[in-house]
Amino acid sequence: MCGICGFIGKRDISLEQLKAMNDTMYHRGPDDSGEEIFALGGGWLAGFAQRRLSILDLSALGHQPMHSPDKRVCVVYNGEIYNFRELREELADYSFRSDCDTEVIIAAYLKWGIQCLERFNGMFAIALFDRKREELFLARDRIGKKPLYYWYENEELVFASELKPLMKCPGFVGKIDTRVLSRYLFQQYINAPESIYQGVCKVEPGAVIHFSHGKIDTWKYWEIRDVYHRAQASPVTDYGEARQQLKELLKKSVKMRMIADVPLGSFLSGGYDSSLITAIAQECSDTPVKTFSIGFHEEKYNEAKYARAVAEHLGTNHTELYIDESDIFGLVDSIARYYDEPFADSSEIATMMVSKLAREHVTVALSGDGGDEFFCGYNIYDNVGQAQKLDILGGMVHGLCSLPGFKHIHMEEKLPFKVRVIAGNRERESKTQFGAGNYLIKAKAMVKETAGGQEALPIHYLIESGYGVKDWQIRRMLLDMDTYLPGDILCKVDRAAMKYSLESRCPILDKEVMEYSFRIPHRYKYAGGRKKYILKDIAYDYIPRQLLERPKVGFGVPLDKWLRGPLLEQLMDYSSYEYLKRQDIFDAAYVSDLIGKYIKTGDAGSATGANYSKMIWAFYVFQQWYQLYKGHAW
Repeated sequence: MCGICGFIGKRDISLEQLKAMNDTMYHRGPDDSGEEIFALGGGWLAGFAQRRLSILDLSALGHQPMHSPDKRVCVVYNGEIYNFRELREELADYSFRSDCDTEVIIAAYLKWGIQCLERFNGMFAIALFDRKREELFLARDRIGKKPLYYWYENEELVFASELKPLMKCPGFVGKIDTRVLSRYLFQQYINAPESIYQGVCKVEPGAVIHFSHGKIDTWKYWEIRDVYHRAQASPVTDYGEARQQLKELLKKSVKMRMIADVPLGSFLSGGYDSSLITAIAQECSDTPVKTFSIGFHEEKYNEAKYARAVAEHLGTNHTELYIDESDIFGLVDSIARYYDEPFADSSEIATMMVSKLAREHVTVALSGDGGDEFFCGYNIYDNVGQAQKLDILGGMVHGLCSLPGFKHIHMEEKLPFKVRVIAGNRERESKTQFGAGNYLIKAKAMVKETAGGQEALPIHYLIESGYGVKDWQIRRMLLDMDTYLPGDILCKVDRAAMKYSLESRCPILDKEVMEYSFRIPHRYKYAGGRKKYILKDIAYDYIPRQLLERPKVGFGVPLDKWLRGPLLEQLMDYSSYEYLKRQDIFDAAYVSDLIGKYIKTGDAGSATGANYSKMIWAFYVFQQWYQLYKGHAW
């Protein structure tokens, strides 16, 4: 696990400046650093840098930038190639000098070209330069576990694991891309390929950026839609077979992720996914696995007792930390610094807390991320299934309310909320993304019209028909794999863990597990209204049903209480008409009035404005980020 950055172009960047860029990511790799700049033909320069968190081959032989023996290939890389030992056997004609997976990337490229990515099973962000061809490749893992940004301007390219190195790069202006803001206020994150800055993109999951002589092109070597349909061509129709094979693949995945030359443990919330992964890890281990959970003194949020019960049953070496609201609140100021761009999923704070706890004992932690998206675990999937059944009726209601005789009496406004939502869900490209129209209206209205005639991005992802799937639940799962999982969940965990130089590994997001899940019929995942059916069934092989079968508590930051309490003064400053007018990003009059009304509405309740606390929080987080970086190079 590391941080990488670099550039290729004719811009004048010194080794000292490259090192300064690299050192902004010290938290991602405190064990070692390396920076190199080398000349190319025609006045071009290439610079590569890395901050290293040593996980495999702790010796100096794992130092990056790493070169092939003939210096043709140079690599900086962040992540883990879990099947690197198997690949080494296929690459026996290469003279390996180290026992780390980085060198396998070089050897694989020399033998198979950039198509070697299709052979890698892991999480990674790779920058590889071929001096012979004068080509740079940037590649990201299939599901987007590891981040990778690039800034392309004037036929030059700068790349980095985070935005901070780009902000530190000479010549970086950092103009905010206001097209993304309404979507951010609604979704609470900025999804690839967009970023908060104009001209800066995220490499999409499963994608390659190719740079040669000032020009770039891009393609995907792994596309969720295509992989899903290929897998569906050979479904596993026998439940027993599907269950057994999935269990074996999960075991294999966990074993691969337990390979490390440093201490390893597991996050344990007491829920199905983390409990299953921990149980398999304990089965594979000769000693008690170190497990970690966070407890809350408020009983309605506290799941630590369930995690402890699972840990006791499995026989793990369990550590828990009880925290209160002041502990959580103390991390609010960390969000902007470690997330680099506005990111408003408030569960990031609890993720930081458990990462800090784990890092005091281990350097690598297993997690259960991905179980909900790939095995139908979120409550929204229940709602989506119901909405599809009522869609035709909703269309009839919408058509009736649109008739001239009904328009003048605003008939639709008199209908119950759920009926209005179903009736208003008429956009074919976002059928599974229905919700309260007021949120969409307010998110759009808060941001000024973008300059230069560029339209704001649609708040919803208008891409659903491209999945070619009639079942709305499956379609929403695929959409979440493309957007919410990499853009929110995996981003949250990566930044929270790396804040404390902790590597997080996700066995459910193994290549073979993901691809096999697409062969499993949906009725085995969502059976009679029971979500994650097959995954839960496997979990019961290890853990008694009564320890797992309970309503999910989840973690909720008291946003409404904070925004109207300890954060009130800051929120008022950030939303004052004068400040917003100077900032020239938001509609000053609208936002000032909206937040003023929100502040005055009193305690939480459906009629008080508290329902908008997530959107106001997203606004607050943006302003906190803006105060730190000022929208310019940092």
